[in-house]
Amino acid sequence: MIITADERGKDVAAQYGAQFIVAPLTPDNFKSTLAPYMVKGGFMLNLSVDVSSLALMELCHHAGVLYLDTCTEPWAGEYNNPGLSDSERSNFALRSHALELKKKLQGGPTAMITHGANPGLVSHLVKQALLNIARDTDFKVAKTPSSREEWARLACDLGIKVIHIAERDTQLAAPQAAKKPHEFVNTWSCDGFISEGCYQPAELGWGTHEKEFPVDGAKHDTKVTKGAEAPSIMLKKAGGTVKCRTWTPGYGPFQGLIVTHAESISIADYLSVRENGQTTYRPTVHYAYHPCDYAMMSIHEMVGAGCVEQKEKRVLRGDEIISGMDELGVLLMGHKRGAYWYGSQLSNDEARKIAPHQNATGMQVTGPIIGAMVWALENPQMGVVEPDEMNFERVLQIARPYLGLVVGKYSDWTPLKTRGPMCSDPMDASDPWQFKNFRVV
Repeated sequence: MIITADERGKDVAAQYGAQFIVAPLTPDNFKSTLAPYMVKGGFMLNLSVDVSSLALMELCHHAGVLYLDTCTEPWAGEYNNPGLSDSERSNFALRSHALELKKKLQGGPTAMITHGANPGLVSHLVKQALLNIARDTDFKVAKTPSSREEWARLACDLGIKVIHIAERDTQLAAPQAAKKPHEFVNTWSCDGFISEGCYQPAELGWGTHEKEFPVDGAKHDTKVTKGAEAPSIMLKKAGGTVKCRTWTPGYGPFQGLIVTHAESISIADYLSVRENGQTTYRPTVHYAYHPCDYAMMSIHEMVGAGCVEQKEKRVLRGDEIISGMDELGVLLMGHKRGAYWYGSQLSNDEARKIAPHQNATGMQVTGPIIGAMVWALENPQMGVVEPDEMNFERVLQIARPYLGLVVGKYSDWTPLKTRGPMCSDPMDASDPWQFKNFRVV
């Protein structure tokens, strides 16, 4: 059963016999609208925007319904609320609220927060990548880590300084589906990308190896952190305007956007080594994303108009795309072999063979959702969980057939190698893995 805000996808739902209900959810009507369908043992898959994840999680908890979302969403209007500080609109704040709800609910039906491709799949890819690097550098691992502390210690011992969620989307639309002026075009949710790319600050997990705090960096408000240490920082710019140097094996070096994502915070937090109340190790973690060219043009156009959204928005269907793939993985840097990328290389053609109405980006999200749903059905009383707390091997096992080629590649690339002869960005030649070397200013 599909409950949604508009009629997009109605024809596909009818083709597969799914009940399709147009009923936009608001703070006033969500309980009464969903009540008839809240059956104990059921499953709510939340792929919406502008609907509070926390409200739905609590509703599911009391009804005995399993839950999964791909992003911790607030109610409409909060992302661009001028009365809220950058910190209050950040993914750090949204995650903090979710973790507070976890304490409040104290177990119960499994509710997985932020589990799609990224955040979600990438947390599991990081764990497998750590084991692969240990194997390939002759670092002996007596047994697969089973706790947060053991995974953090492994990352520390391997010398991981930086982790990029490195993604390059090269899907290209047919001429008749080309972007028009004043139209936002993307291979996934336009509204989702606009929220995180234009209305929220860039965010990154902040590593203990970093020597210099960014000049436009900021720590989170104390009323958001409530006195606790934050594993991440903000930049005083929207993520869709902040560029960094990164690398994927299929495309090579490129400049990506430091768009805020929950995994930048959760992975950095999960891999932190704490001793005597102090954090002694943490990698720098952030998204490094180059969307499809039309989405890049759309963000540039929107920012140029003063972050005024285009009236027309369109997600490219698989049958509108004539070439390209989405290359999505994790790039772990600083270890003995330099840099290691591990992830999914999925073409649009391959995605459509699996599911004819998908494109590559959608398929990379759907596969991990299926993997997480299977894990939840097998573990139905885990309470609120983040991807980092789940069994990475089981989720990868289920998701892998939907991901195309899953590959691991080493590289001698560093951000110092692709600066260009006229580059005047600040640099630190003594340590290539400093954030200032990745940042493009």
